[in-house]
Amino acid sequence: MGKMEEFITKQTCQGANKVFPAPPPLPGPATNCRRKGSLMRNGSAIRGNNCAATATRALWDRLFDGGYKTDVIIKTDNGGIICAHSNILGMASPVLRGMLKQAKGFGHRRPISIHIHGVPQDAVRAFIRFLYSSSYEKEEMKEFVLPLLVMSHTYVVPQLKRVCEQQLEHGLLTIENVVDAFQLSLLCDAPRLTLITHRMIVMTCKAVRETEGWKAMKKSNPALEKELLESMMDEEHERDIMMQKEKNRKSNEQRIYLQLSEAMEALVHIFRDGCRTIGPHDKDLKEHQTPCDYGDCCKGLELLVRHFASCKLRVPGGCIHCKRMWQLLELHSRLCIDSNSCRVPLCRNLKEKIRKQSKKDEIKWKILVKRILRTKRIGGAPIFVSSNSNSSP
Repeated sequence: MGKMEEFITKQTCQGANKVFPAPPPLPGPATNCRRKGSLMRNGSAIRGNNCAATATRALWDRLFDGGYKTDVIIKTDNGGIICAHSNILGMASPVLRGMLKQAKGFGHRRPISIHIHGVPQDAVRAFIRFLYSSSYEKEEMKEFVLPLLVMSHTYVVPQLKRVCEQQLEHGLLTIENVVDAFQLSLLCDAPRLTLITHRMIVMTCKAVRETEGWKAMKKSNPALEKELLESMMDEEHERDIMMQKEKNRKSNEQRIYLQLSEAMEALVHIFRDGCRTIGPHDKDLKEHQTPCDYGDCCKGLELLVRHFASCKLRVPGGCIHCKRMWQLLELHSRLCIDSNSCRVPLCRNLKEKIRKQSKKDEIKWKILVKRILRTKRIGGAPIFVSSNSNSSP
């Protein structure tokens, strides 16, 4: 038995009655990848604009700034020069690795010269710094996000490309640069950024068309401008259709609530005053009497009441016509303020039933009553009052 086994056995025998703490979790695989803007190390997130620990980043930054034993000269516009290390450039970018191999194949002596033109020198410096330490300065990213996006795509640095896309999506995309960002997203194979910029252009078309970016695109790429204008027209047409549908929906709702309001008035009229061949027993009804003010609404209610009186089922849910009558009676009871003197059948009984309803059903009925009363304040019938008398119509 080894020393470790003896130690464990001894400790177990001596502390058989002791409660030992739970063992720590097994070590997981080391990670140094970026997740949602943070580095995961030992299960904890390291926050910041980088994909490496602070000390490691500082070391790589010192190597880049100090230029210790550099063997590559990067020439930029206006005669700018940036010194770098070929091994780091080659490991960070396969395109730069190919350029360095090609330069060595031509027999170039060290230091090797490569050229990056078309972007500001400070943007190139920020790009090379990212290749060293996977970090960036916020101000540099804010100023050079589009050149950095282009270089990350050109030299195949997917990590930086993702960072640029995220920064544009979460704040760096503006009215002034959205057209340029849209064109670059097409060239740099960034479909999510294309979708975001296209949506922003369409939604803010009037302001975007006044920018310098739009004017430059109009001259250099009129076909793309035409496609964007067509998208704007389609979006505007679709918006008009949606607005018309919403207007029709509200109009239909208004009509339905108005019909229910008139039905409540007609229901009171039938059972209080009588109409045609139906009404209270103490009224002298004549079939050919003068038509009332409620017209077809009153006639439809008369047929519904006669069916309700003679139907053999008459239970809620048993007959669709009876179910509709039950709903009208319950709606009336919710609007009625004096059930004791009300002539409408079952008004008092339904009020007692309402008090026992579930909260969910109660909320639905209250919403319906409120909307009906907003549509048309019922006048001339003192038995009605809003359930929310303090609410404005």
